[in-house]
Amino acid sequence: MQNVRISPSLLAVDFTCLREQLHSVASADLLHVDIMDGHFVPNISFGPVIAEAAARTSSLPLDIHLMVSNPDAFIARFAQLQPSYLTIHYEASMHLHRSLSSIREHAIKVGVSLNPHTPVEWLEPILDFIDLILIMSVNPGFGGQEFIPQSIEKVRRAREMVGNRPIAIEVDGGVSLDNARSLAEAGASILVAGSAIFQAASPAQYIAGLRQTLSS
Repeated sequence: MQNVRISPSLLAVDFTCLREQLHSVASADLLHVDIMDGHFVPNISFGPVIAEAAARTSSLPLDIHLMVSNPDAFIARFAQLQPSYLTIHYEASMHLHRSLSSIREHAIKVGVSLNPHTPVEWLEPILDFIDLILIMSVNPGFGGQEFIPQSIEKVRRAREMVGNRPIAIEVDGGVSLDNARSLAEAGASILVAGSAIFQAASPAQYIAGLRQTLSS
């Protein structure tokens, strides 16, 4: 569990002080960037300009999550930022293998995200084409939602299905000190936390607390 990476979510940042907020999470491993289009999810977050600003401001590798209805239209633009991962939703792509191949052509690691109602078993045919499974532990679209407890078992099933493949399992939504250890024990290797980190009195101390919880 000591190898579990922490990815603060840009969605929870106070954009009036972006530089200070991102510097406060410099001890994390990745920076999670949720792109929402108001169609696939009932919210609009931000676009490439903000993502580019975050990339210039933070030294953390980007972990880009496209919550959009037509991911193919967004891949090339966000691939320019050379994120560590570029993730699209299983539910949003009509031709998933084609979309994943498009990401791979940019020499970027490929992720597929699953909404809470989507079984992890549906990813079995494409396991050899992906580098990351992102399990949504809330209904996507808004930050600060309550964690769905059944997500822990979903993580466990994903880990069993992945086996020895070098596929990261990421969890996004309601992650906190209360459930981080259970998620890691179930097999999660990347934990996304937004409100829990950025609304803490000290984001850096909260990240340290997560690491302590994961290592104890």
